[in-house]
Amino acid sequence: MNTEPTRQTAATERSLSAASKLYYDLQTPASRPAPLLIALHGYGASKRQMMREAQAIAPESFALASLQGPHQHLKEPKEPGGPLRFGFGWLTNFRPEDSVAIHHQALLDLIDSLTAEGVADPKRIFLLGFSQSCALNYRFAFTHSNLLRGVIGICGGVPGDWETSEIYKQTNTAVFHLSGERDEFYPPSRTANYAAQLHDRATDMEFRSYDAAHEIVQSMRDDARSWLEQRILS
Repeated sequence: MNTEPTRQTAATERSLSAASKLYYDLQTPASRPAPLLIALHGYGASKRQMMREAQAIAPESFALASLQGPHQHLKEPKEPGGPLRFGFGWLTNFRPEDSVAIHHQALLDLIDSLTAEGVADPKRIFLLGFSQSCALNYRFAFTHSNLLRGVIGICGGVPGDWETSEIYKQTNTAVFHLSGERDEFYPPSRTANYAAQLHDRATDMEFRSYDAAHEIVQSMRDDARSWLEQRILS
């Protein structure tokens, strides 16, 4: 009887492409095509939550689209015995470049769809991102440098490869970054250089800090609204 062990070959990792649906909520004004604000939530939130923020920020003339992240997870109930809630995110630690590609393609497809339908004015498209989606939106804005009129980042970061990557371009896209002075994730010590870094590639760049934690406060909403009103007229 042959007692030699069975010889096995080493396993190799492969990949395949599979279709996946991303969901978004849409609100349109009576007059079209309209300026479009695409709002992206932070980690653990949802399109419904970010749509409420978009409604509180955008002027009434805007069309609003709130896009939901592809990575779903369960959140613990806030009260004993309460139902589990779903949260969504944009990135995972496993192959984050794949998540970046999904984010980019989702925005391109959404913009193409809403401009083709006559909902959005292609010359007045804006991105709004909170927390996790902030750096992703900057990746998109500075990669597709001629596509957006403006991008707003609240309580988030700049791309980790901002200083080393060659994909980010100079742009006329306006940038407005809002930070919280009491933000535990993005404190002033971390955001101190953001204005200079973003201004290196954006000619129209504004940075403001607020008496806020990791949150969107009313003064942020008011300033973002005024900023949008100015940019749709210029």
